[in-house]
Amino acid sequence: MSAADYAHLNQRDESVGDPVAPFDPLRLCVFTTIAVIACLLGPIAVLGFAIVAIAGYARARRAGLLRSRCKLGATRNVLVYLSVVAVLAAAAVPFWVVLWMRVLG
Repeated sequence: MSAADYAHLNQRDESVGDPVAPFDPLRLCVFTTIAVIACLLGPIAVLGFAIVAIAGYARARRAGLLRSRCKLGATRNVLVYLSVVAVLAAAAVPFWVVLWMRVLG
């Protein structure tokens, strides 16, 4: 038998769709990285992420987004939630700094 006899076996069947891409757990890596940053930087990281999220949701709301895929639903509710988180994180920063001064000092 020659290799030419099997050439028809190595052809793509157009009637079969593209293969499904395997699940990429990139989100899990992103969530882990965010958790590590939050552990290291504490309320400063929370405040930073909240400010970025507030800016993003405010921009989306101005562009016409009234409902979010967030569990809170309405972008107004999400903005209130993020604002409360930002205020609490800002209030926690001095306590966090004092804690680290005691630990390191």
